[in-house]
Amino acid sequence: MIRPLAVRRAELPQGIVAIPVRTALVRPGDDIVSSVARAVWSIARRGDVIAVSETAIAIAQGEFVVAEFVRPSRIAYALSRRAGALATVNQPESLQLVIDRVGARRVLYAAAMHVLGRLRGKRGVFYEIMGEAITAIDGYTGTLPPYERAIVLAPREPDRVCEEVARACGVACAIVDANDLEKAKVLGASQGVDRATTEAALLGNPHGNGDEQTPIVVLKWRGQGANPLLATGVTR
Repeated sequence: MIRPLAVRRAELPQGIVAIPVRTALVRPGDDIVSSVARAVWSIARRGDVIAVSETAIAIAQGEFVVAEFVRPSRIAYALSRRAGALATVNQPESLQLVIDRVGARRVLYAAAMHVLGRLRGKRGVFYEIMGEAITAIDGYTGTLPPYERAIVLAPREPDRVCEEVARACGVACAIVDANDLEKAKVLGASQGVDRATTEAALLGNPHGNGDEQTPIVVLKWRGQGANPLLATGVTR
């Protein structure tokens, strides 16, 4: 799927451009800072924001679990069958990791409150209650081979990694969790990144969610006036 480079959203000023950058396949143990620097050296310039997929960072750090290594409990199987088709927790292995992290009692409580919320017309109660315990786990659906059966966990120390990338490249950096459901969240950023603008610019998921192999997107400002990607007074 070819995506337009210009980011056009009502909540953003015109002039933001998102350039996907193809890289070599990221592997556990890779020096992700050097990999990002090599990939963007001829593209990124001062004033840009380098947006790196959280999946790529986590894989380089070894923060993933192969689904076959997880033994789901009966609770995981029962609840996962009732989850939406696009939800991470519709995979019993992923849900089991959540149960291992917070305990079965909390998961069952969140599931019960979710049902009550739906009866009252409210969605997403399960995710509100679970918070970081669920958002830190990315199911294996859509992950690029050879990680198509890998459950990816949250990257470690995302702010620190972003600062290291920023120092190596001389360009601001953010680690972002984005998908094709028009959701994007900055998990970490170097100093000066406007997180809200960066998230809004990536709602269209220019990284892609298939085999694009573009875990890096360089956001550029080509409009008039102050750069909305950076906080006021920041030039990096």
